Amino acid sequence: MFLFFLTVVYTIEFQKRGLPHSHICVFMDAKFKRPTVDMIDPIISAEIPNKNEDPELYQLVKEFMMHGPCGAENYKSPCMIDNKCSKKFPKDFQNYTIVDGYGYPLYRRRDNGNYVEKSGVKLDNRSVVPYNSFLLKRYQAHINVEWCNQGSSIKYLFKYINKGPDRATISLIQGDNSDNNEPEVDEIKEYYDCRYISACEAACRIFSFDVHYRYPSVIRLPFYLENQQNVTFGETDDIDDVLNKESVSSLMFSSWMEYNKNCSFARSLTYIEFPQHFVWKNTKPKGWYRRKQGTSIGRIHSVSPKVGEAYFLRILLNKVKGPTCFEDLRSVDGKVFPTFRDACYARGLLDDDKEYIAAIEEAHLSGNGYQLRFLFAWLLMSNSLSRPDHVWNNTWHLLADGIQYNNSEENKTTW
Repeated sequence: MFLFFLTVVYTIEFQKRGLPHSHICVFMDAKFKRPTVDMIDPIISAEIPNKNEDPELYQLVKEFMMHGPCGAENYKSPCMIDNKCSKKFPKDFQNYTIVDGYGYPLYRRRDNGNYVEKSGVKLDNRSVVPYNSFLLKRYQAHINVEWCNQGSSIKYLFKYINKGPDRATISLIQGDNSDNNEPEVDEIKEYYDCRYISACEAACRIFSFDVHYRYPSVIRLPFYLENQQNVTFGETDDIDDVLNKESVSSLMFSSWMEYNKNCSFARSLTYIEFPQHFVWKNTKPKGWYRRKQGTSIGRIHSVSPKVGEAYFLRILLNKVKGPTCFEDLRSVDGKVFPTFRDACYARGLLDDDKEYIAAIEEAHLSGNGYQLRFLFAWLLMSNSLSRPDHVWNNTWHLLADGIQYNNSEENKTTW
């Protein structure tokens, strides 16, 4: 049942107390992404096993996978906030595993009389943290396994995967008996942002264990408008040398189009598909080479629609296969258009606003509701949408994300 993974990413989180733990996000094969009861129940369980049929699993669930007691039985539990469990335990009894309208699975929790006693309180299936029996027996530790089938859950997981290390600030101040009511302020000391390294993390670093892992690797694919590639130079560099020097990002894009001139197979791929079969090497001579092993995922740099031509070039790079020059990207049925926007219209990519719908859907993967609504408002003001009502009808459920809550000022970042 664990043979259908396409992508995996994980990170080890070290804390100031206790042992480290990992956050793992696994992406399934496309045919397994639609959850059904037949797929979920063999992998994830949220019930107490029968003590007589599987005593080992029963003991492990009792020791590692029971939440609480909390609520009325223990108001001092760490999960209690405003006299309510922040993890929403105990759950409701559920005779069958179902998936609600928002894509969240409600795991089977039958009222079968099974219970465990913890701190003098009897806990039934409503207090079981979802787990996988194979992993629980294999590692004998708390391993919460969840089925995620919506963008909000994936963004929640990636928040933990990429949040970085814990930090702490400690200062030692020598006291005195002076009556100075205005203590001296040291702005440098107040600015200190110190990384906290626990003994567990230190040991992990010493033994060179993986702290962050990702498979397959993701290659950021740069691009630029014609004759607008980036260059880097020092103040004493000669202007002729600067103009003849290409940066690595510019080389990746231009070398891709050069490679398409001599390889028929490369001309059957889009820019984003190219890294699956070819690898970029920075060693001299720099360039793209046919991949001999492994694979990578291509990711073109994101561009806001308000940038203009660069945004429409990005659209074409996701659609056009094997261009050998910028004219090929602007060509449709043998006709070369003056702008990338005109080429997008000629290909029918903008007539029904589906690319703007795709842009909002893509932004939803990493942005919050406020940012999406800001993007939609900008599109309206730019007069880019041919049918704004059509875009709204296809994206309103994304634009309404979190609208029932008051957006805090810290989340109100513009694009």
